[in-house]
Amino acid sequence: MTLKVYNTLTGEKEGFLPLRKDRVRMYVCGVTVYDDCHLGHARCYVAFDAIYRYLKYKGYRVKYVQNITDVDDKIITRAREEKDQGSRSLKALVREVAQRYTKEYFKWMDYLKVKRAALYPKATEHIGDMLKLIQRLLDEGYAYEVDGDVYFDISKFPSYGKLSGRSIDEMRAGARVEVDERKKNPLDFALWKRAKEGEPSWNSPWGEGRPGWHIECSAMSMKYLGESFDIHGGGEDLIFPHHENEIAQSESYSGKPFVKYWLHNGFVTTRGEKMSKSLGNIFTLKELFQEFPDPEITRLFLLSMHYRSPIDFTKEKLVEMEKHLSHFYNLLDFILQIVKGKLSKRRIDPESLSKEEKGLYQEIQKTDKEFDQAMDDDFNTARALASLDSLVKVANTLKDNPKVGRNKALLSKVYRLLKEKGEILGFFEGHCWKEMIRVPDREEIESLIAQRDRARQEKDWGLADRIRSDLKKRGIILEDHPEGTTWKKIKKSCPII
Repeated sequence: MTLKVYNTLTGEKEGFLPLRKDRVRMYVCGVTVYDDCHLGHARCYVAFDAIYRYLKYKGYRVKYVQNITDVDDKIITRAREEKDQGSRSLKALVREVAQRYTKEYFKWMDYLKVKRAALYPKATEHIGDMLKLIQRLLDEGYAYEVDGDVYFDISKFPSYGKLSGRSIDEMRAGARVEVDERKKNPLDFALWKRAKEGEPSWNSPWGEGRPGWHIECSAMSMKYLGESFDIHGGGEDLIFPHHENEIAQSESYSGKPFVKYWLHNGFVTTRGEKMSKSLGNIFTLKELFQEFPDPEITRLFLLSMHYRSPIDFTKEKLVEMEKHLSHFYNLLDFILQIVKGKLSKRRIDPESLSKEEKGLYQEIQKTDKEFDQAMDDDFNTARALASLDSLVKVANTLKDNPKVGRNKALLSKVYRLLKEKGEILGFFEGHCWKEMIRVPDREEIESLIAQRDRARQEKDWGLADRIRSDLKKRGIILEDHPEGTTWKKIKKSCPII
């Protein structure tokens, strides 16, 4: 099946054909580093992490770029708040705030197992590229300068609004635009802002100032990916005005189509309301991981809905995800116990299998196919996870069957498939036999299990239950099967970094 992606620009699913045969160039708008990362950030970057991983799985060579906005009104406002408590200059504080929250961003994204992009260009390190872009827009008549401010003239770009699908009148009515009587049109946007006292600024042909927000993404994406590239992503709140403005200034600059496929993730809501600071319903990742330390729980929640759909957050849902995740790990642990850590490479002849074995074998084949079909359908992680759930359900139903439970080749195939597909979504990467057996007093545990087996044979249920209970307190879970008793250590919570 050919990979199809939903393109915001056309409003349709389209077959994915990159501009260069086997290479994909992808840019995702990064964070403005002025505050703690929250669940909304995680939604975006986990979604595009899954997209990035799947493109690589499909064999594409992916160049992934994500910017860091390290100078902005919000960063300056945060720095002003901190300046009231000390004597450092505003410029120094802006730099410190940006550095602090950049470090925090990487800390939590790494914790969430979000793979690093190839490049993270910073706005402050690309002022020269932005000045070059702005100057050409002025020279070609797409922009105008007023008292040290430079604005893009949207009337010079006839297709303005093509991404959001709204008319100029609709955008003017619905947009929050800065009131400035010097602008030709209220929707004209700033490319360069005249310096204000004490704020960070750079020299330019129009005087001291700093770049507008939109220009940085155009300058950095075109520098590292070319004037036309394959994928541009971000949250759906960026469609207008940010991405709309990127298209206008970039295509006016180059005369070429800017991006082939525009991908946007949906919002995170809380009990039906959009997360926002004004409503006080934003959950920072630091707060979330203190209560639910395992990052795979959050990843499972975020990928349990299609990336374009809104996803409603409650803590109860994370509790459900924790249980859901344990079903996968229970099966993986069971299989490694059976094969004693040595996965079989023996080829399976379907015709030699029993009815029960054949049922599991067919489910493996079905899952392999359905997972890829789901991801080929606009990266539908919800359906992809459902296919893995189906395999786990069938395997759990059959694992106590004597023939299935002894078929190491068949169970090894289940294990490998779960690992392969799971890692595309960021799961099970650390699961291995060495981790599972690295438990203190292994010989003592197995001795206690043998003692419990004898107690059960002698129908001393009290002693058997006490042994099970004592082991559980030590983090050891026993599972009884026709072939004997297996044990595993409860998956440890990941430590807060």
